[in-house]
Amino acid sequence: MSYMLLIIEPTGQRATRSEAEGRAAYDAMVRFGQGLAEAGQLRAVESLASQASATRVSRAEGRTLLRDGPFAEAKEMIGGFFLLQNVTREQALQRAAECPAAAWATVEVRALAPCFDDGPG
Repeated sequence: MSYMLLIIEPTGQRATRSEAEGRAAYDAMVRFGQGLAEAGQLRAVESLASQASATRVSRAEGRTLLRDGPFAEAKEMIGGFFLLQNVTREQALQRAAECPAAAWATVEVRALAPCFDDGPG
């Protein structure tokens, strides 16, 4: 089965790190990803830019609405993800616990499933 590990970090947290601290955190995440790849469990991984460069798109009453970040109401942002393949739920939870980001962010574990399937998993 496939699971996504979403890295949910406090908004603005990156700005509090020195360049050396940021590089060390990034390097730890790269090493973690390499371990997943070597185990044959990594399908995709990406780091995301901050919400300052994001745009939210919605549609209402036939009009497309665009809102540029940063988003004042946001307390957290998705900082990146690891998409795992060929793992059980228990293995995905174990990988989330091993993820370096768990020390400074929340790692949310989500199974991949059709959007109409709201059953367990």
